[in-house]
Amino acid sequence: MKIAILGLGAVGRGVAEMVAAKDLGISVTGIADSTSGIINPAGIDIPAILAKKQKQGFCGDKHISAGEVLRKAEYDTLVEVTPTNAVTGEPGLGYIRQAIRQKKHVVTSNKGPIALAYKDLRRLAAKNGVALRHEATVGGAIPIFHMLEHGLAGNEILAIFGVLNGTCNYILTRMSDEGLTYEQALLEAREMGYAEADPTYDVQGIDAAIKLVILANTIWGNGVRLEDVDRTGIDLLTPDALRLADEEDCTIRLIAEAIPKKGLLRVAPRIIEKNHPLVVEGTLNAITIETDMAKEITLIGKGAGSIETASAIIGDLLFIRDCYVKRA
Repeated sequence: MKIAILGLGAVGRGVAEMVAAKDLGISVTGIADSTSGIINPAGIDIPAILAKKQKQGFCGDKHISAGEVLRKAEYDTLVEVTPTNAVTGEPGLGYIRQAIRQKKHVVTSNKGPIALAYKDLRRLAAKNGVALRHEATVGGAIPIFHMLEHGLAGNEILAIFGVLNGTCNYILTRMSDEGLTYEQALLEAREMGYAEADPTYDVQGIDAAIKLVILANTIWGNGVRLEDVDRTGIDLLTPDALRLADEEDCTIRLIAEAIPKKGLLRVAPRIIEKNHPLVVEGTLNAITIETDMAKEITLIGKGAGSIETASAIIGDLLFIRDCYVKRA
């Protein structure tokens, strides 16, 4: 199977590294970062390109754009891993639409296009007879969508509850375990590389809310949007709140929850017992799926990281390879 990769940040590099390191029957024939690109029908020398990216800051020819890679490279599947834009979904949304119209399969980790236009993109993919896979948009390495599609096939999904943001979970863990203030825990998270210089997207629950929207639209197809989520972040939490929870053998976690029969779509700090399955430590993510037959199933794993996210993307690629490309 031949793939093209748009985006060569942490996730894109992780995918390229793992494709080069493993014998997966996958060849990369096109790559683009924000300023350059490279096209080679015979397959790109991934280690050489990554070394160039690290040394010079760009991967290929500055006269070759992402759009040209999209149009001119020979590939079966586009791996779209450009940065998330939660407002417009661009440029990723445009790249995904164009690839689908060219009858290319798409795998993406980009939350923006999936949160904003999943229903339309899925319809467009069906019309063109190609696959659209987005395992890496929620939960990092946790195979939530594979579980929903295959492991829980035939079940009615009644509700979803989850710890979906590793930055918030790290901050709350440190506040609870060490009695740190929010400001102290946030500073530590920045120093560890878990929080951005501007942590608003994480600590105000926006990232978790986008992931909840993706889950809801994928499972129930109900067309909800970010503005439909009742959202409260963790930036106003105090050590006293966590101390009071601790006195009741409880703690506080930022919980995303969707219960369609109750019309509930919410991200907010919740007091939960310390032995609850969603009380995970550090940057871990956890997702509980409530079903009619299997009852409750909880998945726990790394919610971020270049190689962890690459795991989800490669899983989607191999699904497409086995279910679509080999049959063509």
